[in-house]
Amino acid sequence: MEIAVIGGGGHSKVVQDIVHADGIHAVKAVLDDKYTDMRMDNGIYTGPISEARRLLTMLPSIKFVAAIGHNETRKSVVAKLGLPDEHYAALVHPTAVISPSAMIGPGTVVMPNAVINADARIGSHAIINTGAVIEHDNRIGDYAHACPRAVLTGTVIVEEGALIGAGAAVVPGTCIGQWAVIGAGASVIGDIPEYCTAVGTPARVIHRSEGGMPIRGVL
Repeated sequence: MEIAVIGGGGHSKVVQDIVHADGIHAVKAVLDDKYTDMRMDNGIYTGPISEARRLLTMLPSIKFVAAIGHNETRKSVVAKLGLPDEHYAALVHPTAVISPSAMIGPGTVVMPNAVINADARIGSHAIINTGAVIEHDNRIGDYAHACPRAVLTGTVIVEEGALIGAGAAVVPGTCIGQWAVIGAGASVIGDIPEYCTAVGTPARVIHRSEGGMPIRGVL
């Protein structure tokens, strides 16, 4: 299957490596606004993101992946493109362990050595990063990101756009609200409200956004 990778930054490099490794897909295009026009080099199209629909007319079977690490930006780009779900591919690195009963939404990327266990449900355009563990019966929302080595134990709910920092651990039955941020290495033992940043062991809220999606990086 031919893949068009949207985004040309560091996260895109890792996504392209997954495409090369899985033996199923092939990178046919990289779209990023650092390019001013559409051109082909060594069999790969490059061009601005606005050329996605034109690319579809040229290659009707191509599938897209939004390879943008920043959750809000990824959502914004997908919304602007307005493409139906069937035009997006879910990518899974061959070293990842995925339960047969797990479900992964379109546009989601599962990185090397990640684990997704029984009856977990992963939404659309999410990122399950390197070595992250998504235990049984988790519900991970659209545009969420479980960073490297994050561990989400059983029956955890992660709502849309939330970010679980590298090495963080979340105890069973916990809910992380939409667009919340859990800092790297945090231990989450209770629910975290939407639009909040929580850090430490146990994790405590240190910031609340006053409406709208907060601007933030990966803690």
